[in-house]
Amino acid sequence: MSADTASRLKAALKRPAMNVVKDEALLDDPLARVKHADYLSIKSALQERLLNEIGEHLAAGLNHDDVSAVVKEFTARILESEHIPLNQAEQGRLAEELTEEAIGLGPLTPLLADPAVTDVLVNGHQSVYVERYGRLEKTDVQFLGDDHVIRVIERIAAQMGRRVDTASPMVDLRLADGTRVNATLPPATIDGPTLSIRRFGVRRLRRNDLLGLGTLSPDMATFLELVVRGKKNLLISGGTGAGKSTLLGALSEAIPFHERIITIEDTAELHLDQEHVVRMETRQPNIEGKGRIIARDLVVNALRMRPDRIIVGEVRGPEALDMLQAMNTGHEGSMSTVHANSPRDALSRLETMVLFAGTELPSRAIREQMVSALHLIIQVRRYEDGVRRIETIAEMTGMEGLTPLMQDIFQFRRRGFRGKRVAGEFVPTGIVPRVVEELREQHMDIPLSLFTGGRDPHGFA
Repeated sequence: MSADTASRLKAALKRPAMNVVKDEALLDDPLARVKHADYLSIKSALQERLLNEIGEHLAAGLNHDDVSAVVKEFTARILESEHIPLNQAEQGRLAEELTEEAIGLGPLTPLLADPAVTDVLVNGHQSVYVERYGRLEKTDVQFLGDDHVIRVIERIAAQMGRRVDTASPMVDLRLADGTRVNATLPPATIDGPTLSIRRFGVRRLRRNDLLGLGTLSPDMATFLELVVRGKKNLLISGGTGAGKSTLLGALSEAIPFHERIITIEDTAELHLDQEHVVRMETRQPNIEGKGRIIARDLVVNALRMRPDRIIVGEVRGPEALDMLQAMNTGHEGSMSTVHANSPRDALSRLETMVLFAGTELPSRAIREQMVSALHLIIQVRRYEDGVRRIETIAEMTGMEGLTPLMQDIFQFRRRGFRGKRVAGEFVPTGIVPRVVEELREQHMDIPLSLFTGGRDPHGFA
């Protein structure tokens, strides 16, 4: 903070404190109304006073320590002049929380301090939800008003060099720690501003973590590891929050370290173990409508970068055509995710997205290309108990007329509930996938007992 800015900020805070006892006009002052109220009411009133007095000075880029010092001075002066009884520990806590309200995420700060919280969803100033352990729950957290929510949104956007206002009422951001933030303002959302924050753990979930959480069985994990090492093309399908990106990252552990990997994402989330990784990210246009980078351009460019693997974080548009063509032209071992509720729905979505590319390809040609390009479709689902599980691993087997054929290799068969947890088991269907012979040609040892429930088809346990 410059000396000039600091002096203006301090000057704004040094206006005379109002006397809540002698001046009846001060009944409109929030501090006067809560002189004898509890800590939370005092904090809310002080926050309103603080923002009213110095809000215009809290521009992006202010040093946290300098603002913290000014807020501490403000807090001590107001509490003393208004004769509000708080002990020294409470004053320190109050100053810290007001600092976060002023330049941080405001009332959301304690929610984001909880490591169990994965999503924070603000639907206007009085409605804040969080997701813990796969379940949504409403919190008691509230903002002072919609203007307060908008100030927090503007502060986040400014930190990332972006702008959000009524002319550009939607913004999608990735923070330095990988957290994804989406915000909307009226008129995009007619009932008020919204803020959606999706956090990612400090440590990403690995294959062994997913085994412990019950996402898949050891046999499924072994099979998928061999398939990835054998450079088969995989598509992970599932709904929002089903764990597609988490599974994609876990499966990527099996990619050999000597390979060159290109990742393409709308918001960079994947953090791979391998050293030779080039991360590419799409970009929204700026306020002048320029500078947009779309996934299709990145896929096309990635083909010129001598990749061993191309990983598209999520395919959602015309880049589907380029991804399928890459899989069909020597770029084996590619992986991607798609929003769909079943493996067959995933194929339908891919076909629709290929048509978005503006090609005149007939449906039969598109479907033949999908069947030729994809080896496995892995369907993931978040169940009612909040646990994310692989529902199906299906193998593409060919075409019958105009219909792509597939066969299930593994399934999750539910058996009802055990308490609040979904009961069930992962089972092989007994079908030995066609990719087994191809992998064995690469001198990979794949026990057939993986697909027969622990029994060798020739009678050996």
